[in-house]
Amino acid sequence: MSVLVDTNVLVYAEDTSDPVKREIADAVVARLVAQTAAVVTPQVLAEFQVVVSRLFGATLSAEEAFGIFQRYALAFRVLPLDRETSLLAGHAATLYRMHFYDAQIWASARLNGVGWVLSENFSDGLEIEGVRFADPFAPGFDVELLLAE
Repeated sequence: MSVLVDTNVLVYAEDTSDPVKREIADAVVARLVAQTAAVVTPQVLAEFQVVVSRLFGATLSAEEAFGIFQRYALAFRVLPLDRETSLLAGHAATLYRMHFYDAQIWASARLNGVGWVLSENFSDGLEIEGVRFADPFAPGFDVELLLAE
């Protein structure tokens, strides 16, 4: 079982301003990495680097931000972002009325057989063509239930 982790989950794992979300995100990411179930896309990594540099730029040096980025890039399986993914994302953006970048996350999961996407950006419990979305910050979320499937 693979689980695609969206940018917001990774950002919360590093965000000291919200200790509750940080603890949840850190625990979820650590568990997925330990089970070698965590996947990301190049888009997620790029967004993470931009957001962390912008939000935490006053407290993190560029080197520290890159170190965190590199840790995630090496710990997660990185899915390809290619023409097929882009075309399916464009189709999904039109068909399902998604923002293109959200559709690209979905398309990456769909084409690579990833059953779950963890994100606050989608409706918790939504399923589109076999890809299910869960908000790890929603009440009752349990990463162990995802891993048990």
